[in-house]
Amino acid sequence: MQATMMITLAEHGYRRLLYLCALGLMLIGLSACSEPPYTNLNNSELQMLLEQDIAIYDVRRPEEWRQTGVLEGSKLLTFVEASGRLNPDFIERFTAANNQHDPVILICRTGSRTSTLARLLVEKMGYTQVYNVRDGITRWIREDRPVTRL
Repeated sequence: MQATMMITLAEHGYRRLLYLCALGLMLIGLSACSEPPYTNLNNSELQMLLEQDIAIYDVRRPEEWRQTGVLEGSKLLTFVEASGRLNPDFIERFTAANNQHDPVILICRTGSRTSTLARLLVEKMGYTQVYNVRDGITRWIREDRPVTRL
């Protein structure tokens, strides 16, 4: 009888652990689905903002700019070096050029680096009008939109 009771308690504990793990995974999944604190743009929306002369920062590396070209008028400022480390003078140069309430557009190759940067600017540095080009310059080029070669 005592052995049966221990097995039942063990099964109950195991089920409870599985339930808690499933609940935790669900909460993590839901938080990942929440809206980002910045605005994602498609290329049509990007075009409209560019026509309003809002600053656009291409945060890729020089070899990437040369490989694909850049959007006309882009400010070229590398965010992350090839080693994966933050460019040491990125923050200083970016904050010197942009007030926290200035609208700013960020573009990279696929939108991944700029998504990380946009979140940092809004959540940690207090920027209020940050736009991320979803799918980056890759989709811009795929849609046969113009680039300037370096």
